[in-house]
Parts: sequence; structure tokens; C-alpha cells
Amino acid sequence: MIRQPVVAGKFYEYDKDNLIIQIKDCFTGKFGPGKLNQNVSKEKIKAIIVPHAGYFFSGSCAAHAYKKVAESTLAKTFVLIGLNHYGHHSGISNQDWQTPLGIIETNKELVDEITNTTSLEINEEPHEKEHSIEVQIPFLQYINKDNDFDIVCISLGNIDPEKLGTELFDVLNNKDVTLIISSDFTHYGHNFNYVPFTDNIKQNLELLDNGAIKYIENFDAERFRKYLNETHITICGYVPILTSLYYMKNYKGKSAKLLKYYTSGDVLGDFKNSVSYVSILIK
Repeated sequence: MIRQPVVAGKFYEYDKDNLIIQIKDCFTGKFGPGKLNQNVSKEKIKAIIVPHAGYFFSGSCAAHAYKKVAESTLAKTFVLIGLNHYGHHSGISNQDWQTPLGIIETNKELVDEITNTTSLEINEEPHEKEHSIEVQIPFLQYINKDNDFDIVCISLGNIDPEKLGTELFDVLNNKDVTLIISSDFTHYGHNFNYVPFTDNIKQNLELLDNGAIKYIENFDAERFRKYLNETHITICGYVPILTSLYYMKNYKGKSAKLLKYYTSGDVLGDFKNSVSYVSILIK
């Protein structure tokens, strides 16, 4: 079975050629990082945190992280961890995934290993309508066009992120993998039922988001969790982020760096309702 794209033509272009142009524009546009560098570093990247809105809004933010991945030594397998926007169930996909750029195989051997040694089960239902992972795959195809790679896709609902993060580390520690953690940040405005301030919205949004970002950069899962509870900040992918923080807890010499931050308010010039986008590199 092949998981068909469900947000092609909505979150990103449906036509292959137009999609390639759109992804290029994510790199070279106003908020993008610029063209890909042909010089490949021997450095390996452990994880990136990237947004998952439509490419018009968050594609350039994601491009900052994918540029770093493209210019590093590419992993054989990308483990994509997103959230289930539509329900409480978690699941790992055992299907290959298709986008307008082609079909990418799932590493079924690794899926079996994960399901045999963690609390995750194969469940395609959380992936059926979900966009948080799907929108990452064309970027991976674009930066990997001359390399073979495969994927493992994990959608998270109600799950213990500390337990899962530790379990995944035990499975993936010695594997040639890079984690792709999918999350948007603050959803501000009456459309999202979150209006903690009404003045200086742009500046206050940045302060609010930076409060969470600093705990991620310090790999402080407990303070990040406390910050969520204190501020009620509307970070939709907080469970994938927490899972990655507990996963990274066991690595020595790790570092995290904010690559790009902006909001949909910056894109539209209107902060009445706004979603924040963050791109973070973890080495």
C-alpha cells in the first residue's frame, strides 16, 4: 500500500514542475536562506525542528533547516515525527509515501524494530488526513534528489513523550538517522481562542515564542513543559518536541541553534490572527 498525498494542491503545489519551482522559491524568497551550497560538510545532523503550514507561509522557514541538512552528510533514514491534528491516537506508518515528486520507501525493517521495542504500534489512521509529516517529504525529496534515502513516519496523539523519547533513543542511537520534528509555534488570535495580549502583538509574540525556544536550545524538557502549562502557549507540536528533547537527553556534546523565526503576521502584514514558525538545528 502507498499513502497518497492529501494536501497537495492545498498546502503545496500539486504539479511536479510547479512544486519544484515553489520549493526553490522557499529557499530564495524574502524569508528564505538562499540557494543550496554545493559544498557538502562531513558534519551529521541529529535533528531539525520545522514548521508544517502551507509553503506560502512557512516553507521559507523550513528551508533554513533543510538547507543545513542538504549541506551536511545526509542520513540514510529520516524519522519524521509529527502530531495528529485530528485525534488522540498515535501510530507509525508501514506504507510507502507518495508526493508529486515520486514515491519514497518506508524503512520497514526499522518500523518493525521500533514497534517491537517501543510503545508505538503500526496504525495508518493517524496519517490518513494529517499534513504535519506530509509537507516535509517534498523538501526531503528535493534535497536528496541524487541520494537514496528512506523514511519512517510517526504521528503522535496522547502519548508519554519521556517514555517514547527514551525508547526511540535506545532503538535509533547507533542508526544512520536524522529526526525531522514537525511543529508550528504560537497560534495567536480569536480564530485560535488565544489572545493573551492585544498591544504590541508582534513584539509580544516573539517574546512568548522565545521563552519556549530557549528551553529547547538548552534541551530542558521539564522547563519547556512547565512553560507550556504556565503560559498555555499554543504550540501544536509540543508532544513531538518533548519527545525529541527526551530523545536528545542521552547525547553528549549536543547543541541546538535557532536558524529562523517569523510569523504569518510578518508574511501578511496583519497580526490579528497569526501563527509562528520556527526552524531549529540540532547537532
